[in-house]
Amino acid sequence: MKYSQIIKKHLPINKKRTGKKLDCQYITIHNTGNPKSTADSERRYLENPENTNATGWHIVIGGKEAIEAIPISEVAYHAGTSAGNNTSIGIEICDSAGLAAEKNAIELVASLLIQKGWGIEKLKTHKDWSGKYCPHIILPRWNQFKNDIAAEITKQKAEQGTTVEKNIKEIEVFDKAGRSLGILKIEL
Repeated sequence: MKYSQIIKKHLPINKKRTGKKLDCQYITIHNTGNPKSTADSERRYLENPENTNATGWHIVIGGKEAIEAIPISEVAYHAGTSAGNNTSIGIEICDSAGLAAEKNAIELVASLLIQKGWGIEKLKTHKDWSGKYCPHIILPRWNQFKNDIAAEITKQKAEQGTTVEKNIKEIEVFDKAGRSLGILKIEL
């Protein structure tokens, strides 16, 4: 799923969507933290009258659809810090959709990075900004997730006929106890 395929259901201007211009420098990855939600239910929750906080996000990705609630050119309060909110696009990945949502996220984030002329060094986690353990599902394999996005960038550029730089795949290696032994780099 590429950015051009998302559903745009923008919030009206309010405390979740202020309309302030985003100084876009990064993309921040989150997991929704809700094991039963879909992209549509996450979007509907933003307008639920009982949801009175200012927290929002730009795009939520499920197994079947991705929805943009706040334009990626505007600030969204998702990162827990002013720096994160004012400089990054917030992407929520639905817990409930598992690997299908992650696959869609990898494709969508890769297409955004290509659109902006960026590489995976522009990816951040919620934890990078505020210390919150998020994206809780992806954090244990964050390096692999980024490498999957890098591979998807290469694939999408090849499909577009764009020149692709040399591709280096980094694989995080673990011992039997689950402790990281380091990064193995492989030239593809």
